[in-house]
Amino acid sequence: MNDASPSEMRSRTMRAVRSKDTAPELKLRGLLHRAGFRFRLHRKDLPGSPDLVFPGRKAVIFVHGCFWHGHGCKRGSRAPKTNVDYWQAKIGRNVARDARALDALKASGWHVATVWECELKDEETALAHISSFLEAATDAQTPELRG
Repeated sequence: MNDASPSEMRSRTMRAVRSKDTAPELKLRGLLHRAGFRFRLHRKDLPGSPDLVFPGRKAVIFVHGCFWHGHGCKRGSRAPKTNVDYWQAKIGRNVARDARALDALKASGWHVATVWECELKDEETALAHISSFLEAATDAQTPELRG
């Protein structure tokens, strides 16, 4: 039997939560790589350290967990059962930080997309949306040929 107190168990669980190389991120990376897209990971020199960076397209993708980043889906809308004030404030800070990073990237001319964990359940649709985003970013970077 486990002799850990509930708070010790919660601490252990929270330490296991990753900020990089999460399951949704790995899933998206696999989808994009199989589709022929190449990218860089976690560029610390860009605001928000985007999960996937496509330098030639000047495009970035953030992969957000629904709960941690306050998505409006069923999982993201789920309220914590304990320490409610702390978790609501934490998620609120995450949302504000995400907005600041998005604004800074857009102000620097980057194309930004956010992929939510729940959107990756339908891989085909997710890949179609992301492919469209990346193609549009490429088109925006290609100068018009003048005749």
